[in-house]
Amino acid sequence: MSILIAALILGIVIIVHEFGHFLLAKMNGIVVEEFAVGMGPRILSTERGGTRYSLKAIPFGGSCMMKGEDWEDESEGSFLSKSLPRRISVIAAGPLFNFILAFFGAMIIVSIIGYDPPQVLQVTEGSPEAEAGLQPGDIITEFDGRNIYLGRDLYTYLNTQGLQEKDIEISFQRDGEEHTVVYRPKIVDRYMLGFTYNPSEQQPEILSVVEGGALDRAGIEAGDYIYAIDGNQVNSGTELEKYFTEHPLGDKEITLTYLRDGLDYDVQVTPTSTRYVEQGFRYNMGRVKTSPLGVLKYSALELRYWVVTTLDGFRMLFTGKIGMESLSGPVGVVNVIGDAYEESKSEGTLITWLTMINMMILISANLGVVNLLPLPALDGGRLVFLIIEGLRGKPINREAEGMVHFAGLLLLMILLVFITFRDVRNLF
Repeated sequence: MSILIAALILGIVIIVHEFGHFLLAKMNGIVVEEFAVGMGPRILSTERGGTRYSLKAIPFGGSCMMKGEDWEDESEGSFLSKSLPRRISVIAAGPLFNFILAFFGAMIIVSIIGYDPPQVLQVTEGSPEAEAGLQPGDIITEFDGRNIYLGRDLYTYLNTQGLQEKDIEISFQRDGEEHTVVYRPKIVDRYMLGFTYNPSEQQPEILSVVEGGALDRAGIEAGDYIYAIDGNQVNSGTELEKYFTEHPLGDKEITLTYLRDGLDYDVQVTPTSTRYVEQGFRYNMGRVKTSPLGVLKYSALELRYWVVTTLDGFRMLFTGKIGMESLSGPVGVVNVIGDAYEESKSEGTLITWLTMINMMILISANLGVVNLLPLPALDGGRLVFLIIEGLRGKPINREAEGMVHFAGLLLLMILLVFITFRDVRNLF
């Protein structure tokens, strides 16, 4: 069942992308020779209005084949026969429709369970944050130069960038007024396990593991779930946070019980003394309801969150902060969706479907961003050539452009094969 749902989500995301190209091509008078759902040999096919509509055997992918799209053909109804703005609109429509799909998915989630305001919940007494004037109830709007709209904006920033030993500027709203304070976080030596987790009401999932840290040395990986510490069961990220507050780690060995693939394991872990930049406040990660206008606003901010998070991920990949192992192909994506489905089933039908919609938002936003990257064979690469054509007043040599896109497609296929091989290997 989970594989079917994963295939359905991927299918919807890709079909919507191709439908964007299809719709704008039709609107601009471009002949669409075939609009296909799936890949491989045709199972069903019909022709209407000069377009062949096909259902193909492999339930992944799709295509929108336009007349003269990949060769020099400026005859009536071909892609190249249209003006530059029309061609740009057709190419950009695919990623744009992915963003539109993600936005409507976000509207469903925000209208049902709300959004997560970046509100300060608690400020540690005597901390630099408290001395700077930060108070519970403040709504954070900017942190260390980063705009903050949702609690997850702050969470993602802190977990990817971390706090530094430097002055931090934080802006917040209080009683409708904007305030800005500057403080230097407290530096402490603390025994730590070297991981991050989701501090929510859900089972505490390990989001990342510090290389060389205690959990990394014990063989625990991101995606595992903490079940108990020294025999004390923890059922949520909130309970785990409370446990660490009441039982500070020291240099003594602890027994950690974690879950992986439905099985539990016990491992002995010795916390490591670490120089730590202490965060002197807690902030909200829960969701609250909003008005109909708020649904529109926060759905757009939900989409923004996923786009920015995707761009940050690529930036960290290109700068070496994360490795190639963080990339997933179709097999890895199906596996992640399947895991999310299985884990959410116990929460009830509503939560399960909201989880699947959230996965669709994530994948659709990612596909939109990826396709806009200025790489050959992708929509972004084709847009680069169209923009250059507009600046030069004439197109680049069509044959040269075709060779560049072919080379880019070849490299992308090699990368996809490599990632798919690794994803399949990780399944066993």
